Amino acid sequence: MDLQLRGKKALVTGATQGIGRETAEVLAEEGCELLLASRDAARLAEAAEAIRAEHGVPVATLAADLSVEAERLRLAAAVGELDVLVNNAGAIPSGNLQQIDHAAWQRAWDLKVFGYIDLSRSLYAKLQARRGVIVNIIGSAGEGFPPDYIAGAAGNAALMAFTRALGKAAARDGMRVVGINPGPVSTPRHERRSRARAGQELGDAGRWQEFDADLPFGRAATPREIASAAAFLASPRSGYTNGTILTINGGPDS
Repeated sequence: MDLQLRGKKALVTGATQGIGRETAEVLAEEGCELLLASRDAARLAEAAEAIRAEHGVPVATLAADLSVEAERLRLAAAVGELDVLVNNAGAIPSGNLQQIDHAAWQRAWDLKVFGYIDLSRSLYAKLQARRGVIVNIIGSAGEGFPPDYIAGAAGNAALMAFTRALGKAAARDGMRVVGINPGPVSTPRHERRSRARAGQELGDAGRWQEFDADLPFGRAATPREIASAAAFLASPRSGYTNGTILTINGGPDS
């Protein structure tokens, strides 16, 4: 299926690994011109070179720490015409209320929660000019509220509300705002968290894949499955989807 994205201009944050990198790949396959952002300039250059070689599309990069407001503004100022913003940068640590102190909570939310909000605000006019789309990669903890991931549950729930509220306003401006709530996804971060859990609960970090066996279909989602959904939601093929959050977790628990 041609997603009718050829020639569109897209910004993907957190673009050097996992869902962000795969989303950049899928958008490039569809013919999008890309701006990739993350903290690591070397990994950005590597990703851009690989995508250009594979798909023959223009790929620019900008290294920025998006947990810092000034860096978010610097990125927004560097953006020219824009059709698609994929907010993806962010990793909120696990832990309960007593384990996540104020500084850790603040750092995590500065990157993910306020990062998504500020980039959406700063780039809104540019997106509006081209009837663009914002895709927020959020997370299913915003629906399930796990107490041992309390900062992530609260942050994701806030971004779900932000996505729905902004979608109501965006429709009047000819724009769309959508979100995706992935469940477990086979990324380096998922493996690190599973290894830590296996070490604590099973006494052997090497047994981390046993937890995946208990997931729907006996596995975590692949980054490509999330990225493909992001590209579809960003495309004219999904032009009447707005203020909606798609959960991709293999199915309900019970």
